[in-house]
Amino acid sequence: MVDLSVQIGSVSLRNPVMPASGTIAEGFAEIVDLGRLGAIVLKTITPDIRQGTQPPRVAEFTDATLFSIGIPSKGPDYLLDSTLPVYADFGVPVVASVSADSAEDFGTLAAYISAPGVAAIEANVSCPNLRAHGQAFGMDPEATAEVIRAMKARTDTPIWAKLTPNVGDIAQIARAAEAAGADALVVSNALLGMAVDAENMRPRLGNVIGGLTGNAVKPIILRMVHQVAQAVSIPIIGCGGIANGEDAVEYLLAGATAVQFGTVNFIEPAAMEEAIAWIEAYCRRHGVTEVRALTGAMSPRHDQKSPLQSAVL
Repeated sequence: MVDLSVQIGSVSLRNPVMPASGTIAEGFAEIVDLGRLGAIVLKTITPDIRQGTQPPRVAEFTDATLFSIGIPSKGPDYLLDSTLPVYADFGVPVVASVSADSAEDFGTLAAYISAPGVAAIEANVSCPNLRAHGQAFGMDPEATAEVIRAMKARTDTPIWAKLTPNVGDIAQIARAAEAAGADALVVSNALLGMAVDAENMRPRLGNVIGGLTGNAVKPIILRMVHQVAQAVSIPIIGCGGIANGEDAVEYLLAGATAVQFGTVNFIEPAAMEEAIAWIEAYCRRHGVTEVRALTGAMSPRHDQKSPLQSAVL
């Protein structure tokens, strides 16, 4: 038997697979056994009710998708009263995701939703900081740290910081989040991009700029996971272009403890369940009895064995 369980701070997962925020909804349970997942990450909410950006909101490419959704939100009361009860019976940790316009609002929202059934709170620091002229919190180490400190001061619920890849040195941001008390890091959110409709001479997205996701971004985010793993000691959850079990294992080897499946959930809802089976088969094939042994086990050079390979061989 292969032990697929992993530990993200104080949160225990039966396996390292979970959806990325905003990529599943209540109806997903009709086609996927959510009880098989390691955790369930909910759609990001804000303190107020928001409609999101104007359409069109999606531009598709061969290996990537450009989204500009704008975090439509029904608010914290809807989360507590309507969303959480839907996922209460699946027996897996439920992770809430939050976004706000100020560090103080992040803290207030974290305190408000720290209720039974919320195993952890993911801080979406990719959202604009109104006090910094709209620059994302996650683009600045101190702003990131301020958000995490505000949340940790208001709740004992574990805080996962979801970093933005749109920075020059993501390891610097990761260290700031860790120093402020983050229990884990999600690496990462979407890459900023845009698309142009040449025939009509206008942007393809209503908001002009959006977030690029999908398999095309995987090499970039995989590199960032590796860099962050060298910089921090808290768990990392890889997120970016993961579509199958092999992608997931690559992230684990690069330094992640767990992974989030995003865009693929819109295309192939069974991808997460299939990935769990693939990871287990991979471990058997390589003589690995505990999946957590894969974390950071990538060989540093082609002619050197990793610690895992040395132990197995």
